[in-house]
Amino acid sequence: MKTSIYGLTFEQLTDWLVEHGEKKFRSKQVWDWIYQKRVTDFSDMKNVNQSCIDVLKENFTIETLSEEIKQESEDGTVKYLFKLHDGNIIETVLMRFNYGLSVCVTTQVGCNIGCSFCASGVLKKHRDLSGGEIVEQIMKVQQDLDQKQKEERVSHIVVMGIGEPFDNYENLIDFLNVVNDKKGLSIGARHITVSTSGIAPKMYEFADEGIQINLALSIHAPTNELRTQIMKINRAYPLEKLMPAIDYYLEKTNRRITFEYILLKDVNDHVKEAHQLADLLMDKKHLSYVNLIPYNPVADNPYERSEKDAILNFYETLMDRGIKCGVRTEHGTDIDAACGQLRSKQIEKEKARKKGKVGV
Repeated sequence: MKTSIYGLTFEQLTDWLVEHGEKKFRSKQVWDWIYQKRVTDFSDMKNVNQSCIDVLKENFTIETLSEEIKQESEDGTVKYLFKLHDGNIIETVLMRFNYGLSVCVTTQVGCNIGCSFCASGVLKKHRDLSGGEIVEQIMKVQQDLDQKQKEERVSHIVVMGIGEPFDNYENLIDFLNVVNDKKGLSIGARHITVSTSGIAPKMYEFADEGIQINLALSIHAPTNELRTQIMKINRAYPLEKLMPAIDYYLEKTNRRITFEYILLKDVNDHVKEAHQLADLLMDKKHLSYVNLIPYNPVADNPYERSEKDAILNFYETLMDRGIKCGVRTEHGTDIDAACGQLRSKQIEKEKARKKGKVGV
């Protein structure tokens, strides 16, 4: 399988072309055709010399993802199911906000973090996505928008799809550098958010990158006992390890961090937990924001969505304690809203189809 051209940063592409006998300026031409004109065939690069096109064709490919399913919601949300070159499938989601179009990308095939409430973790990690496969999700969505000829562009990115981004760190960083590059898609760093379940060592490393990318932490519980109950990763990185990593990030970057908190009925949604969360964040409240997330039920999962009163009480308790927070607006509730649900359903259908064939 040839390497995806999307996996190279501008500097990597420049170095590669020079090493293969091409002039340095060719990289800017190629980059422009890929990210500005968004061609899907090297032969369409009209002002690029044939020798350069030939060497690119020999070593790279532009398309490694194919669209399997596209679901469109009444609220404008679009969920894509893409098939990878090895037959694995991933999800990508386009969401519409008043501030622009945001795409949620996937970083791994499956997930090993094992959060008990999450549809993504139902299917274990098969492999990491390459940097090119992550970038291509953005390109596929943008190309889909281009076809509608409304001059819409992806303006925001959230790395919150299937997988743990910090468990695929090097490819994540390459992806961020590509989509942020001003010569290409030019998606502003402050318009990009990476979400982690709390791999503490990588949080230190991310802080040291010196980039303006936003960070979100999936906290979901204010105590070790409760967090371990719903998030296995807390066994490896309990709050005693996690909070110092957060403090280091805040001190190093002076950037606000978002704490994601999924509200699970009668599990973590009591006023008691709201006070415990406020206590946990009190010394960093000036750079903290809590995103309260109503739970989207997952098949064969014991958790239920919190009652509206419980969500309101939790919100008001945090606000009264001086912790800035909000309740996440839901998108795509009519199209397998929870991350990983569409992929899980499709895999189960494929298993059933194959089982049916075997039984014939």
